[in-house]
Amino acid sequence: MLFALSTFELAVGLFVVIGGSAVAGVAVGGFLRESKHNVKESSGVLQGALLGFMGLVLAFGLSLALGRYESRRAAVVDDANTIGTAYLRAQSLAEPMRSRSLSLLERYADTEIELTHVVPGSAASRRTVAEGSALQRPLWTEAVRAVQQEPQATAPRLYEDSLNDMIDQQTVRVAGLSNRVPTEVLLLEVLGAGLAMFLLGLHVGVLGRSYLPVLLAAGLVSALLFVTFDLDRPTRGRITISDTPLTSLRSSMDQPPAAGGP
Repeated sequence: MLFALSTFELAVGLFVVIGGSAVAGVAVGGFLRESKHNVKESSGVLQGALLGFMGLVLAFGLSLALGRYESRRAAVVDDANTIGTAYLRAQSLAEPMRSRSLSLLERYADTEIELTHVVPGSAASRRTVAEGSALQRPLWTEAVRAVQQEPQATAPRLYEDSLNDMIDQQTVRVAGLSNRVPTEVLLLEVLGAGLAMFLLGLHVGVLGRSYLPVLLAAGLVSALLFVTFDLDRPTRGRITISDTPLTSLRSSMDQPPAAGGP
């Protein structure tokens, strides 16, 4: 649900919820101002306790989102490394497996680059993953053929191992793109932050202070929530995973192979 929102809708929605809760708290506190001696102390205690709870929840959610972001970024680097290793080792194969494998690996790298730009779970994402999986079958066929032709040679077996790692890495990467912070945790963060800001506004309203500090606090909390949400929105938000390792690898593939055929 939250992942389906655009970046603008998410940012505005968070500020409306958090800022609206704070303003509502100030408004309610204004009505209670005449009896502030009865509610001032209790509102202050509740505000302090809930703000502490909100801080723990926000820190927990941010750590979850940041951990998943780092895993996705590492998966892109590992994907580029495994493809690059397979490409280098494919150059040691005998013809015609060598030329066929190099061509297929170039196409495979293109699909992995495309995977960094499609929305996980979308039709485009499923199509891109299917294209990469479809290329894995002929690549494996060529690797098996190379081993069968030279069962005692080391190069085909090393290439087969690197190709196996490359295929496994695609699974890791696709799983990482779909591994997001549970929606229940994100909703708890929003609910807790909204309630905490309401009590903060209530306390400020009872004391008869200005709206400005409350709005600034609401803006800060909204920004922190937005960063947490954005880290968990690969390819959709402002904070994205760079495809530089893959594009650099693909550029190197346009150069003549470093090793000539055997």
